[in-house]
Amino acid sequence: MKLLRKFSIGAFSLMLFTIGTNLSCDDDETNTSLNELESINLSTEDTNALLFMLEEEKLARDTYAYLDDLYGINQFSNIKLSEQSHINAVAKLVDQYNIAYTILPYGEFKIQEMQDLYNQFVEKGQIDAMNALEVGATIEDLDIADLEEFIEATSNISMISVFEMLQCGSRNHLRSFVSAIENSNESYEPQFLKVEEFNEIVNDNNERCGQ
Repeated sequence: MKLLRKFSIGAFSLMLFTIGTNLSCDDDETNTSLNELESINLSTEDTNALLFMLEEEKLARDTYAYLDDLYGINQFSNIKLSEQSHINAVAKLVDQYNIAYTILPYGEFKIQEMQDLYNQFVEKGQIDAMNALEVGATIEDLDIADLEEFIEATSNISMISVFEMLQCGSRNHLRSFVSAIENSNESYEPQFLKVEEFNEIVNDNNERCGQ
């Protein structure tokens, strides 16, 4: 089943969130830290990227929590906790830059594309455990690809550091889901990553992802 593709990230509107960036600084400019300087100069694109990834990590957590309740599969039980840590990492960066945001209850999203994907993933995942594992692989596939776009588009050092950490975790998650699928004599075809990159990831060992 072909998914909605691909979110028009450039068209993502700030109207989806209430955003407030604190632009105040001390009179003594020599006391301005790197993080404060980055906050002052945070572009609309970087702000959008942070809020977008906050929702995408929530999409992963909420979907896995739902599927874990259905099947109790280890991948969902373990990875949903990791996704919460991903949400926390992005939220910490958003707070650092004084960007206002709201995290809605489980299964509810501010970005309509995320809501549509959640509904689609839940519907597919309800079919059986194999479809649920394919949903997990698809989410990680998407997550890695979107993070790569944002990393390439920004020069913000703090964002790059956090997004690379999230990407590392998503690669490990993808390996876990694909392994479970293949152990059942099925296969997963990447929908967002290039085949070469996908193969390189799943054929590599798990990584240690630093904070």
